[in-house]
Formats: sequence, structure tokens, C-alpha cells
Amino acid sequence: MTPVRLAAVMMAALVLGPSAVPAADEKPAAKGPRISIEPESFDFGRTVQNKTLEKEFTIRNFGSEDLEIENVSTTCGCTVASGYAKTIKPGGKTPLTVRLETRAYTGHLTRSVMVRSNDPATNLLELKVEATVVAESGK
Repeated sequence: MTPVRLAAVMMAALVLGPSAVPAADEKPAAKGPRISIEPESFDFGRTVQNKTLEKEFTIRNFGSEDLEIENVSTTCGCTVASGYAKTIKPGGKTPLTVRLETRAYTGHLTRSVMVRSNDPATNLLELKVEATVVAESGK
């Protein structure tokens, strides 16, 4: 840090208090809207047929402008994504609930949820849900 910068930081701390001084590891928000989804995928593990599985994901905007969720689609009618806000303010978040119906499927099942937004760097983000479906015993 240059002597001039150090003096400016110290003056800001004295005048405005310590909360006005950014932490050394603090990064400024990315320019424009920026999307992230946590987690990026989820494995329900071993389950049975004809069951509805549910997982809540979090969509975050780590950018400097409003993030607009333009469209959310799934790769199969057995998967539904709902409950999210269409607009997420900078630094904000919204839940995204994904439901996967195992129906009469057996074996490894992988489905995708596609989230389209106004993020210029990643306007289409894919998250995956999976499960290993076994037939119910006694049938």
C-alpha cells in the first residue's frame, strides 16, 4: 500500500469509523448482474419408485445490478422448479425449490434445471439433480 493510500485509509477510519474501511480480502461486486446457484448439483442417493423428492437451492446475485430470472426450465416433466423471485437485488438471494418425481423409473436418474438470466457472463446456468431409483420390494 502506498503512503498516500495508507494515509487516506487511516483518515477514513478516524473520521468515519472502522466500518468505512474495506477489509483487505473484501472484493467489490462484479459489474452488472452476476448469478450463482448453490449447490450446483444434488444427489438424493438411493430411493424408491413413485416418490417425490425435494431440494432447495439458492440463487444469488453477486453483481452490482439487478439480476432478472428470465426463464427456468427442466429436462423432464418429472422435474419441477418453483418458488423463486424474478428479480434479485445486488447481494441478494432467492430460494429455488426443485422437485423430482421418481415415478416408475429404475436405475440412475439425472435431470437438469436450466436457469436463464440477464447475467452477461453466464446467461444460462444448469443445475443437476440425480437419484438411484430401486423398485419397491414386494411388487
